[in-house]
Amino acid sequence: MSLTTVVDYGVVNLRNILRGLEHLGITAQVAREPELVMKSDRIILPGVGAFAAGMAELKSRDLDQALISVAKKGKPLLGICLGMQMLFDVSTENGRHSGLGLIGGKVVAIPKGNEEGGEKKRKVPHIGWNELNYPLHINTWEGSCLDVIERSTFFYFVHSYMAVPTESTHVLAQCDYEGMNIIGAVKKENITGLQFHPERSGRVGLQVLQRFISL
Repeated sequence: MSLTTVVDYGVVNLRNILRGLEHLGITAQVAREPELVMKSDRIILPGVGAFAAGMAELKSRDLDQALISVAKKGKPLLGICLGMQMLFDVSTENGRHSGLGLIGGKVVAIPKGNEEGGEKKRKVPHIGWNELNYPLHINTWEGSCLDVIERSTFFYFVHSYMAVPTESTHVLAQCDYEGMNIIGAVKKENITGLQFHPERSGRVGLQVLQRFISL
């Protein structure tokens, strides 16, 4: 029987994610030590709050190296919200901070204006329900945890910063937020990131979690 692990590094809302997995009949291990992460078959890295604080907590527990190691071994890894952002090389949130470097790219603030010098009208943070759509280079989510949902399905978002992958091919899904395409999900081989909260997105969110467990 495969072992699913949820990483707890101190800035995580474990209750919702564990409740969602329990609803699916999945008993997950909570890991606060790198040894438990290394023994896992698949790993979920949730997160809320600031990028720098999240990375500092991972590093203080040596969980950053454990996550890099299991990802390089090909084990399925799912980052959620802040957990997704920390998969990237760097974030510019309150300075410049290094991430796990598992997906090339950076995390930047969602622009409040539609163009430089234009009227400031986009609301930040991006909070609420938004629909996922295909990026330009694909027309299917086959083989990913999103292949159980339809295009234009709504999910719940809460974030002020957005991921910008170096390779557009790593974009799995995007959403339109007040006239701007924002990355909703990324995928690079065995590594997946979701900017939205599946555990707070009702039935369809649980379907996405269940599909990840089955990959």
